[in-house]
Amino acid sequence: MMRSSNRKPLIVGIGGTATPGSSTEQALALALGAATSAGADTRMFGGEFLSRLPHFLSPGTEGSPDGAELVDAVRLADGLIIASPGYHGSISGLVKNAIDYLEKTASDPRVYLDGVPVGLITTAYGWQATGSTLATLRSIVHSLRGWPTPLGAGIKTAAGMFEGGNCSDPAAAAQLELVGRQVVQFATMRISDPSTTETGVTPT
Repeated sequence: MMRSSNRKPLIVGIGGTATPGSSTEQALALALGAATSAGADTRMFGGEFLSRLPHFLSPGTEGSPDGAELVDAVRLADGLIIASPGYHGSISGLVKNAIDYLEKTASDPRVYLDGVPVGLITTAYGWQATGSTLATLRSIVHSLRGWPTPLGAGIKTAAGMFEGGNCSDPAAAAQLELVGRQVVQFATMRISDPSTTETGVTPT
């Protein structure tokens, strides 16, 4: 689909947990809020939405309107922000399942996330889990030909840290804001000149 180069970037957020209002989802919302303030349009697929997705390649995959909605949004996106909790040292199954749906873009004119800037956020109760989960997300984005932005936010969460759409930890809040701004900056650059980041690899 051809889109005007004189437009706001669209940033799509994917993340959360099965628990409504989780720290991960609130962190993602804050980063998307920063992206909006930086001049982008945003769309969020939070934990409630991700919980409805059938397991990828299960019998319900092809007929899933939620799966189609997610893939269509990513196809239009100029940038992504992905947020996952750290479960047993890696990303959650809920977030991984959503990412697996991007296999449907394998034969698109823009293969997977080719050249798309992707901001990454991890939340966990310990630093080790935030680091290993962030590394896993970076590896996944690279395999999808995306461009992880320079800062990945690893947030060590504590009770009450995220409440009412706010983060009480100034350092963590600053990280989330910078993730949102960096995705918009790189997306804007890519809109002006897609060759800046794309790999030029054609679908097989």
